[in-house]
Amino acid sequence: MSTSFQCPHCPRNFSTRNAYSQHVNRCINTVYLSTEESREDISDIVSSVNEMSLDDEDFSRINEFQIIEKKTHNNIPEEYENFDEILPASLQNNEEPVSHSSNIPEEYENFDEILPASLQSNEESEVENIKKFPNEAYADLMALVIENNLNNKAGNAIIKFFNKHSDLSQLSPLPKNIKTGRKFMDKMNISQLSYSKYCVLTHNSQDYFVHYRPIKNCIKNLLSNPDILKNLMFRYENSKIEDEKSYGEQNSGNWWKRAERSISNHANILSIILYSDATTTDTLGKSSLHPIYVSLGNIPTWRRNKEDAKQLLGYLPILSAKNETEKKSSEFKELARETFHNSIKFLLDPLFQGDGVDFNIDGKDIWFFPRISTIICDWPEACTFSLTYKSPNSNYPCHFCLVQREDLIDIRKDQEKKSSEFKELARETFHNSIKFLLDPLFQGDGVDFNIDGKDIWFFPRISTIICDWPEACTFSLTYKSPNSNYPCHFCLVQREDLIDIRKDQVILRNHVNMKEYFDSNTSKLASLEQVNNYFWSIPNLNIYAATVPDRMHHLDLGLFKYQIEFTMELLKKKKSLNKVNERIADIPRHSQLKVFKKGIQLSRLTASEYRDMMKIMVFVVDDLQIEDLSEVYVKWNEMYLLSRSEKFKESDLENFQKAIDDWADLFIKLFQNISNSHLKFPKLYSWICHIVDTIREYGAINGYTTETYESLHKTYVKIPYRLSNKKEVEKQIMENIRRRAIVSQNRVGKTKTPMAFVYTAKLFDFDLSESMIEQNKKDPNLDKKMIKGFEKFIDCLKVYLNILNIISAEGCRIKIYSSVTLKNGAILRTKNDFHHRP
Repeated sequence: MSTSFQCPHCPRNFSTRNAYSQHVNRCINTVYLSTEESREDISDIVSSVNEMSLDDEDFSRINEFQIIEKKTHNNIPEEYENFDEILPASLQNNEEPVSHSSNIPEEYENFDEILPASLQSNEESEVENIKKFPNEAYADLMALVIENNLNNKAGNAIIKFFNKHSDLSQLSPLPKNIKTGRKFMDKMNISQLSYSKYCVLTHNSQDYFVHYRPIKNCIKNLLSNPDILKNLMFRYENSKIEDEKSYGEQNSGNWWKRAERSISNHANILSIILYSDATTTDTLGKSSLHPIYVSLGNIPTWRRNKEDAKQLLGYLPILSAKNETEKKSSEFKELARETFHNSIKFLLDPLFQGDGVDFNIDGKDIWFFPRISTIICDWPEACTFSLTYKSPNSNYPCHFCLVQREDLIDIRKDQEKKSSEFKELARETFHNSIKFLLDPLFQGDGVDFNIDGKDIWFFPRISTIICDWPEACTFSLTYKSPNSNYPCHFCLVQREDLIDIRKDQVILRNHVNMKEYFDSNTSKLASLEQVNNYFWSIPNLNIYAATVPDRMHHLDLGLFKYQIEFTMELLKKKKSLNKVNERIADIPRHSQLKVFKKGIQLSRLTASEYRDMMKIMVFVVDDLQIEDLSEVYVKWNEMYLLSRSEKFKESDLENFQKAIDDWADLFIKLFQNISNSHLKFPKLYSWICHIVDTIREYGAINGYTTETYESLHKTYVKIPYRLSNKKEVEKQIMENIRRRAIVSQNRVGKTKTPMAFVYTAKLFDFDLSESMIEQNKKDPNLDKKMIKGFEKFIDCLKVYLNILNIISAEGCRIKIYSSVTLKNGAILRTKNDFHHRP
């Protein structure tokens, strides 16, 4: 097949490359010397090239585009001055090293990016040993571009501005353009920031990859942060408050205690926390990615909730079905689950090969045994990890235990209350009390009662006991449960002859009993997927307990959302919904309250907005003539505030469980008949029955909420996606994240310049002594707040000196100023008014 080469500037065609090249060299001179009309031609060329794909047959014409003469350079208009940058390196003019890229018009600025590699500018050689930036200005520029998500055009404008106004007598310290800077960062040889991809599946002729960073490198990055290192926790801590066991940080939980006992005394637990959640990449939701992040439970909660205490581990593959039929098939769903677990296995396996791992901390090798402690995710994702059914309508919808769906609303798990000893004690106490009350009636040969002045002889006999069914069972000491073998206290009717089925005791799920179902091919009986669970092989991990309840999804976007929805339904029946919306709209503006001027619009509310509604709903629904409606919101707020505690004593956990039960009782009473499922929600049951035990295992809820992890999607998915060209998205995103990590790493260890303080008017200046303080208190110009401040001054100063371990402050002089101006211009004031406002 013959090849034809068409000139991009005139209609002529050539059959050989040599003739084409010579013609282009002559033709381009005419183009450059032409008028404004020729500019439009060039724009059309660039536009048409942008619309081509690299494998387009027309692209071969561009592939032959060559300019080899410099003689017309002086006649080239300014906007085309750097046109030679699109040429191969061998044809470029290299006499002048100073960059003029800033003079290129914006529409041509990325022309280099559309050419094949053979024609692209390659000023820098492939250096494999680059460890740092050429200079600080170069580093700061790339940090500015990466951290603020600037595109190449914006970055090039900064370079142009700098080069124009810096008046440098030598070469610019900045890269020629931002693309060159990005390429330089990609060549930097920092092994801990490397990323790769691994093919886990080929399906429908399409390869599916895990784009990842080695998990050991992610951990090394976390352990290389000095601010994280100084707060790292290594050993189990038996925390107590007022002689009670308390649960706060993860190393105070029972899981850490058990895990530490299972390893060598000379080694340490490295608590691995995973967070996984698929998210959309665009506003229309047409494209999505599945990132997975890693953090360490050894980092205190307050520090772990900062973004730099988490590392992107990688992106899990999302399978595509060829049609809707395949997508709904059980085979495709099973393949998706197997692919997920194979991907997780590939990512985590390096941690569990060998007898622990060594990590260098402050120049010392420390022996760790990595253990997965918690997996933070929403409910469907937890079911994916644990391979249990996602549907709340399955027979066993809870991934924690084997509670049946019919029992979700009825069970209250209290170990002592459920124990046979406690139940027997309660029955004995009840009957002893009844015996004490009734015994006087049955002592002796009857009793005499005086009636109308006459003693009448009676034999007291109990005829009937009027009570409800459970109370009747208590009196008769028969089983209260209608599911017992003989549930009737009247006769010996068997359970099989009744309609209701037996309520099983709570049986917690674990690797042993779930594997028995799996091995016997009876997984469906336990609502378990028939897929081998990778996590069964990991030591010190119960995947069913480790997928912890998350406050944001369980409460903010879960139970509270249900409570609002059911409240709206209840108000509609009572025809009070408009009144509630009017009350909400009438709430005045306040800095700590969100205004809902259009009333409640549930479809648009975020977790933060639901938390804002918690502050107002108790007042909005008050006095609506609906019994207990405002009270259920009061109980909710009490429970919710307790859930945010940083530490829990055993007594606090008892109070927390009571607060949960109190709210749940009202919630069920008010809304059970409104709910289509009669409130048989796994989340409701899980919150009631499992959250307190989870705190005992893994510490306070604040340590494993997804609130801080959700913000990572913006940094690691959405923004990098927008900056990509939407082709090989994962690769481009990983490059972007690697550059961001280089910028962050480049700043670690740099000392901060101390703030300069500029003090304003001096209010007081005196020697530190109680007599001087008493003297200043008598100043007639002092207002009440200043006088109160002086009264507390000595006590506060003692606390401050104790914090600094200063034993004596003798001879010190106290100076009090009205305000101080920081170097950044911020003003701190000590006066009790600002612009004549209190």
